[in-house]
Amino acid sequence: MARQKVIQGGEDDGDKMPSIPPGFGTGGEFNPDDDKFDDELRPQKLADVVGQKKVVDRLKIVLDATLRRKEPLGHILFDGPPGLGKTTLAMTLAREMGTECQITSGPSLMAPKDLLSYLTNASYGSVLFIDEIHRLPPAVEEFIYPVMEDFRVDIVLGEGLNARTINMKLKPFTIIGATTRSGMLTAPLRDRFVHREHLDFYDLPELTEIINRNSNKLRTKIVDEAARLIADRSRGTPRKANNLLRWTRDFATVREPEGHITKVAADNALAMLEVDSVGLEAQDRRYLQTLVAVFSGGPAGLSAIGHTMNVPPDTLEDEVEPFLLRVGFIQRTPRGRMITAAGLNHLGLTPPAQPDPDDSQKRLF
Repeated sequence: MARQKVIQGGEDDGDKMPSIPPGFGTGGEFNPDDDKFDDELRPQKLADVVGQKKVVDRLKIVLDATLRRKEPLGHILFDGPPGLGKTTLAMTLAREMGTECQITSGPSLMAPKDLLSYLTNASYGSVLFIDEIHRLPPAVEEFIYPVMEDFRVDIVLGEGLNARTINMKLKPFTIIGATTRSGMLTAPLRDRFVHREHLDFYDLPELTEIINRNSNKLRTKIVDEAARLIADRSRGTPRKANNLLRWTRDFATVREPEGHITKVAADNALAMLEVDSVGLEAQDRRYLQTLVAVFSGGPAGLSAIGHTMNVPPDTLEDEVEPFLLRVGFIQRTPRGRMITAAGLNHLGLTPPAQPDPDDSQKRLF
């Protein structure tokens, strides 16, 4: 007995456009009033986004063309280090389109059935944002292929000869994926995204502008010197800048008479948080000190460093090492991790003297 195929929602509409929900393509549904979003630090419109200028300019072209045609956006993939605004851009695009945005993550979608509720609830032109999309299980990834290409879901009911396939059509919508490791995406999934954008670290003026803007949203006054100081220690990411700004605001509220963030208050707040002049935290400095004190500057294996610090090696690799590598304080070599001269200078140490090869030859005889 052949497998039966059942079509749901598959009547031939010809060239008839799908029904467009009220407000779609106008942005009116998500226009925030000034008071409601005072404590919301994310930008609400693309025009409010600071930094990533080339990416934002390209997104504006795609968005304007889509609004003129009243069609859903093409699927978009954002990749780059964490904390650079991938989620913010996805939510901003949904607001600009005047449509809803559903949010999930790759690790939470363990089986295709976990994705069904998001697909069936997707309205015309809506956005489904999948964070850490590179961690989708293979079964879910293969299940999403026809969704992205043809907006349909194939569901198999039953087993063996009595099995049948239900082909359920979906309303056209947009999948926006975000990943910190684009190299882990399979080629079939990566190629199904119409637009791909890479986000890079922010520079000092951009972070300073973000801090100044968000200090107004947080209803706190900050001097320019304090804003630049916080921006300089934010590791190039708006998320880190906002976290430091919130902490500095709390510190100034308690320790400063008027609660204003001055340069002295910001300096004292960051010192209490143990964030130094280049943005290193206590765990980062402990890593460098362990590499010097225990392993004589390296080379040393990641597992050995982790066991010595009593910290899981994957925590060091994902949270500590990326920034140390970016500022040039450590090196990854085939033999292990090594501290650089810049790292030693930051700790106030001098590079160890290199052994004389002639001396080692003399000791052999």
